[in-house]
Amino acid sequence: MKICYRLYTLVCLLTAIMLCAGCWGSSDEQDGSVARANADPNPGANVEDRPIVIGYSNWAGWWPWYIAEKEGYFEKYGLDVEMRWYDNYLESMEAFAAGEIDGNAQTLNDTVSFAPNAVNGEVAVLVNDNSAGDDKIIVTAEIQSMQDLVGKKIGLEEGVVEDFLLTLALLEAGLSRADVEIVNMETGAAAAAFVAGEVDGVGAFPPFWATALERDGSHELISSANYPGAIPDLLVVSQTLIDKRPEDVQKLIEVWFDVLGFMKVDSKRSEALMAERAGVSIDEVQIFEGGVRLFSIKDNLNAFAPGDGMTHLAFAANQMAQFMVGVGLIPAAPADFSTLFDDRFVKAYSDSLAH
Repeated sequence: MKICYRLYTLVCLLTAIMLCAGCWGSSDEQDGSVARANADPNPGANVEDRPIVIGYSNWAGWWPWYIAEKEGYFEKYGLDVEMRWYDNYLESMEAFAAGEIDGNAQTLNDTVSFAPNAVNGEVAVLVNDNSAGDDKIIVTAEIQSMQDLVGKKIGLEEGVVEDFLLTLALLEAGLSRADVEIVNMETGAAAAAFVAGEVDGVGAFPPFWATALERDGSHELISSANYPGAIPDLLVVSQTLIDKRPEDVQKLIEVWFDVLGFMKVDSKRSEALMAERAGVSIDEVQIFEGGVRLFSIKDNLNAFAPGDGMTHLAFAANQMAQFMVGVGLIPAAPADFSTLFDDRFVKAYSDSLAH
């Protein structure tokens, strides 16, 4: 679903970045086409006295937002929130950047890509998780190494997270995106095309890599587990929402951590709800959950803190931007990363736990 630690050699993608410097259609879906039909070209500019609209997509680290919706956590905090599901992850980012929604669940690298042109600004206020294996490149039986990908057709959503993962792996192998044929398509369609034999590989996240593995002889070539920390998954909201309703942004953070607590207390109910939202079985939910590492409040504080490693968001964003410019995924790096992150909300939540 999504373009997305240390980069220490030109052979390793994450390493290369360091040297440069010194992650779908359902019955209840309200997709971007509905939002675009709104007469207001920028509804996100007017956030008073209406529901907050947050987009999210089919990613294990974001499924808990459905628990918040179904278990009444927004109401508990006096929030009027509409969680808008997008089967097409790219569409959610386009809608957010265009001002059609007030926030979105998206990766750090995609936030770096879309924020410069977002009409209401984009600010990361929470790290939900790190991808730890749930982003995968699935290939046919005869492809056993990255070198075997040369000249092969790879289906994926161009410019987002699986593309980023594939590019990292190609660079590590001394190759580039030009050495493969990228077939640009929505992730579900890419998985179906792979199973039908129309492409030789696919970049996919849950539940689509499970579909891809239904092809005889198919197997995982690489995953985000090969690049720990390279794909942080975030809650990103508009600067407009922060400016006009900061107390409600704070409540969103409190809702999230309450839901994580609920998941520990009632895992059975939590897994049933996530299976319902994702359209997968309970067993699959348990498998897919193993491919993400949900972040605690301590993890969040560390991520937002300044530092010189890829575990720190600002540093990682700068490194990712340099990398993406270098391989042609974005035309230019943002001039200023200082407005991309706001840690006041996770800090306030942490402080509340001490009292």
